[in-house]
Amino acid sequence: MKWASQIFRLKIRSSLRRYASSVILFGLTLFLFTTVLPGISYPVESLHVSGDKVEDRGQRAEGYIAQTDKILHLGDNTRYLKRQPANAKIANSPTPLEQGIAAFEAGRFAEAVHFWQQAAQEYEAKRDRLNQALSLSYLSLAYQNLGQVQEAERAINQSLDLLQHQDNWESGGLAILGQALNTQGRLQLTKGQAEAALDTWKQATDAYSRAGDETGKLGSQINQAQALQTLGLYRRAQTLLEQANQQLQANPDSRVKVQGLQSLGIALQELGDPKTSQTLLTQSLAIAQELNPTPDTSAILLSLGNVARDLQEDDKALDYYHKAAENATNPLMQIKAQLNQLSLLINTEQEDAAIALLPQIQVSLATLSPSRAAVYAQVNLADSLMRMESDVETCHGTSGCQLMGLTDDVTPETGSAKALTTNGSAKALTTDSAIAQLLAKAIQQARQIQDAKAESYAIGQLGKLYEQQQQLAEAQKLTQQALSLVQGINAGDIAYLWEWQLGRIQEKQGNIKDAVAAYTVAVETLRSLRSDLIALPNLQFYFRERVEPVYRQLVGLLLKSDPSQKNLQKAREVIESLQLAELDNFFRHTCIQAQPQQIDQVDPTAAVIYPIILPDRLAVILSLPGQPLRHYQTQLPETEVNNAFIELRKFLNPVLSNKQRLRYSQDIYDWVIRPIEVELADSGVKTLVFILDGALRNLPMAALYDGEQYLIEKYSVAVSPGLQLLEPRALDRERLQALIGGLSEERGGFSALPGVELELKKISDQVPSEMLFNQEFTTTTLEQEISAVPFPVIHLATHGQFSSEVEDTFILTWEGQVNVNDLDQLLQVREREDSQPIELLVLSACQTATGDQRAALGLAGVAVRSGARSTLATLWSVRDESTAQLMAEFYQYLTQAENNKAQSLRQAQLSILKNPKYEHPYYWAPFVLVGNWL
Repeated sequence: MKWASQIFRLKIRSSLRRYASSVILFGLTLFLFTTVLPGISYPVESLHVSGDKVEDRGQRAEGYIAQTDKILHLGDNTRYLKRQPANAKIANSPTPLEQGIAAFEAGRFAEAVHFWQQAAQEYEAKRDRLNQALSLSYLSLAYQNLGQVQEAERAINQSLDLLQHQDNWESGGLAILGQALNTQGRLQLTKGQAEAALDTWKQATDAYSRAGDETGKLGSQINQAQALQTLGLYRRAQTLLEQANQQLQANPDSRVKVQGLQSLGIALQELGDPKTSQTLLTQSLAIAQELNPTPDTSAILLSLGNVARDLQEDDKALDYYHKAAENATNPLMQIKAQLNQLSLLINTEQEDAAIALLPQIQVSLATLSPSRAAVYAQVNLADSLMRMESDVETCHGTSGCQLMGLTDDVTPETGSAKALTTNGSAKALTTDSAIAQLLAKAIQQARQIQDAKAESYAIGQLGKLYEQQQQLAEAQKLTQQALSLVQGINAGDIAYLWEWQLGRIQEKQGNIKDAVAAYTVAVETLRSLRSDLIALPNLQFYFRERVEPVYRQLVGLLLKSDPSQKNLQKAREVIESLQLAELDNFFRHTCIQAQPQQIDQVDPTAAVIYPIILPDRLAVILSLPGQPLRHYQTQLPETEVNNAFIELRKFLNPVLSNKQRLRYSQDIYDWVIRPIEVELADSGVKTLVFILDGALRNLPMAALYDGEQYLIEKYSVAVSPGLQLLEPRALDRERLQALIGGLSEERGGFSALPGVELELKKISDQVPSEMLFNQEFTTTTLEQEISAVPFPVIHLATHGQFSSEVEDTFILTWEGQVNVNDLDQLLQVREREDSQPIELLVLSACQTATGDQRAALGLAGVAVRSGARSTLATLWSVRDESTAQLMAEFYQYLTQAENNKAQSLRQAQLSILKNPKYEHPYYWAPFVLVGNWL
């Protein structure tokens, strides 16, 4: 049977090609929903273009819809089919395949499953393999959205098995093959099989290329980029997207180009490059407006709003959201824009504007038919309303907050949109009873469409409402019900939220043992979601609000009262896991593999100190080799503790008060070191290794003061992102040689560093060196030298900045900035060639970003990303000959076999401290050794 007679019995070959194209575009519509993103508490879902990638892209607890853009409406496939010169039966009676598409597009996934099962059976009876394969591929997508992984895998395997036996491929058949392969890649990535997904998406790209479909090819390339990102291959992912962009830019302006630019923009946002994302999205918007003076650009405007929000350009984001809502011709797109606008207004404390927006949101919600998107929109709104203060009504007992739709007293129908509009005051919508009615309607709709995941979202949020009102028994019941709904499906992204919520409720009830168990399960679920967390836009805000607190609250419980050794060990493991999660969050990929190490196996003369900032106290865990863990704490509010850290950092400036500096330095010493002075002295340890937390990372521990001495005068000091990351190995003095480079001249808007030339000369006098200075100090020459000679030490005396934002963390070469994500490309050439990695990377003129209390996270990121076993860097740049002197002293001690890196740094710092001209910590304290101190 000819291909033309196989697809809905269409007889015109040109129509078939158009149909094949519509199939691909349908596939593209499924692009950016591949990974079920974790922690998106209350999503408003949509479908988004770029190559058969389907996922729940939702809103976080603060109401932000992570990504809701839709470049090509899924229904375009259905509408196009109806334009075909087919018989009247097809035109007037949609086929099961078309009905499944309509249901899927509407977010009714269980209904889509029913229709696509029917379609697959009908095409099997007709021996129509291509359409059977297409139906099965779509069926797999529906199952994946329902979290039914085994059923999804069975359907896609059947689809691909049918396609592998297809002979005489034409473009339409190849397009279906590409679509099916993209569906399989989506499933593989969901299961954590990133390498397999990458290989599958390469095959999909090839299928689309052979079909001559550039749009499908682009979508598959973007999918590949996500797999590469998940594997930690950031540079390859970025290069792939850059190539795709170059191909798009070479094409004439068209609707396809508009769609492609938007897809790339969203992908780059996920990759952690919001600035380039903004550029591409702006170009997409301009072309769309040029092609059509009155286009529906709401999806692009919404994307631009989300990116502006990532960039903390709140006013611009609000304007984009407002324009997206005004421009939208689709009610779902309109409600997404309005909900994002509402959440941002709440975050920026514009309560009057937020309340004024509520009636418009009511109207938009009333137009939505039951679907997952409608449920998520209502839960999204409920969460935003719960964050708004309301003086109108407060729940007492069960009179104001009945379990709407869950009790015999109140029926689901009472939670209708009409009920919400009976009160003339918009502020009345923020009352607990109104929120409960809203959630009742969401629960009822989720049950109507048989969507367990959506029902779990709504019930869990209702449990949160009860938790806020201290109705803990009902809150626990609802939370457990929400958890039970997602037990059998792939929904860790919401399961951890309800596990966390259950832990909070049980803690409030005094059930500490059960609370610890619930928190522990939540942390384990988060660990399993590492590769999924990285794809969240506005990730850092989300991480601080919805991930980090889970770890901290568990640690806080474990350290309550007089913790056992078991609890101390567990608390240490959890805080190290948090350090690992923070680096994942920083890099937006999971390239860091934990390698747990026992400290007494690493260095029997080192103590490890874990200061942990909790809401009501500063807790510290001490690990001494061969001894039980020790715990102590200082009861102080978190704000007071952080203020002391900030003030000490400020007064480390030599022009400010020494009295204030010593005061804050001694306070922090009293909190962190004073309680263990005796144990440290009796143990005979020589090195203190700090696993620092929060704003404490911005401080040099060496400068802590006991009233008579600085800490560096008693111990060597090192910092580690976590012992799980440590690769213990002593420096081989016999092969000690260095590649040294730097800039003394003004470059790229950065001031001159006149002391660099002297610094490099002094180093070259101490160790055999190859020097790259000024014009010679380029990324190309650096890479060439590193590749040619296995230098164990690389010393870069150049401007650099550490920031909590990965795009703002860099070092400077002659031709420009090298971002932290590119350091592996620059510095790990030898490692890729199975040679020795760098033992020590020195960055002697860097600084942490001004006003960024988490900036030193960038230092940890550089230390990890460079691939070096140890990194010696500066928290602030000291433009004085003292740096040259300290570096010369450091290398002099480093050449002596009896000194490890930490001891060599200590001796160098002491030599500067003893110089009256440089005794202030400003000159010697900013040098921090990160990683392996041996």
